[in-house]
Amino acid sequence: LKRRMLRVLAEKKPDVLVFTHPFPAGAAALLKRQHRLDIPLVGVITDFAIHQLWVYPQIDVYCVAASQLKDLLVEQGIDAGKIVVSGIPVRKAFEQERWHWDAAHKADKNVLIMGGGLGMGSIKQSLTLLDRLDAVDSFTVVTGYNADLYDELSKMRSELHHDVSILGYTNRIPQLMCQASLLVTKPGALTCTEAAAVQVPMVLYSPIPGQEEANATYMQAKGCARWVKKQEDLVSVVADLLTHPDKLAAMSEASLDCHRDGARIIGKEIVRLLRPQTAGAAADLIYEH
Repeated sequence: LKRRMLRVLAEKKPDVLVFTHPFPAGAAALLKRQHRLDIPLVGVITDFAIHQLWVYPQIDVYCVAASQLKDLLVEQGIDAGKIVVSGIPVRKAFEQERWHWDAAHKADKNVLIMGGGLGMGSIKQSLTLLDRLDAVDSFTVVTGYNADLYDELSKMRSELHHDVSILGYTNRIPQLMCQASLLVTKPGALTCTEAAAVQVPMVLYSPIPGQEEANATYMQAKGCARWVKKQEDLVSVVADLLTHPDKLAAMSEASLDCHRDGARIIGKEIVRLLRPQTAGAAADLIYEH
């Protein structure tokens, strides 16, 4: 990656580099160690876990999702003064929608099933299992960019007992989360953070081993999600939640403790690196525009 990064740096001439993935962060850290790069590096860790590939002394600021991640970085030798607990940034649309149990949810208990933008996770399996439930009135399934899954679900829709709305990639996720009584998804950190911002209750299923398991552990510990580890438990957990709106409301309330205004906090840190004397006012001005 070093050669490719040097070409990008020569073309763009950036004042700061911000990374949301460890591979390019590692390449930039190596260039900095070799004195071939001398601008600030910011690592934005978009999971509720720390991977060793993120740990480089050359990174000037780390923005992490939660306070325990700061502790883990300190344990791995990173100066605490370089670590900011920012939360994970999400689009402002997720800040403008709020879930709450109301008459519409009671009249149509809709389950939203997602697997991130790539339509990963056990979406078909989840839909097939939950279609047995009388507690569910309808489903909305988002397949993202997974066209094969979209076609497969469209073909099987006539065999299902419930009304199912199938969507590909859509920018209406905040609205769909608000309309749903419950979200069933694999625990990608961005999806979990978006759901926490909207405050929709979550059931987490079929995590990718490693990072996503850590995400599920974090969200369940906070009380805003239930992590289902076995296929046979998915139906019983969803049925229990849909027949106890008080549990859904408690999970929604717990989501308030899982979300920070990550974009604003990270923006301020970047401006502070570039303009240390006017960081506060400049960051607010940039954020508003």
